[in-house]
Amino acid sequence: MDSGLTQPDSLFTVTLWGGHAISANLLALLMGVSMWVQQKMSPTTGDPRQAQMMLWMMPIIFTFMFWSFPSGLVLYWLVNNILQVGQQWLINRGPARPPASEGQPA
Repeated sequence: MDSGLTQPDSLFTVTLWGGHAISANLLALLMGVSMWVQQKMSPTTGDPRQAQMMLWMMPIIFTFMFWSFPSGLVLYWLVNNILQVGQQWLINRGPARPPASEGQPA
């Protein structure tokens, strides 16, 4: 069995009654958390109730959707989310302005 990035991530597997196996997918969980952080940092426009629902529903839906995806794809999405969180942090921080000299507008 190939254990590379083409297979879903599996930290460990629990076998339930009836032979059903559930695997713990750490990458998908981290991707869901990073997606929630990214959406929490992004400015919201429009209906605040809809924004609040999307803040919680999108990461949950994507986490379950990515649960069985190849780990390479989930890793790509996770790294992309982390980079976007850093970019959003820089944007939210605002530009660094030099101190205004006397006689110049601030």
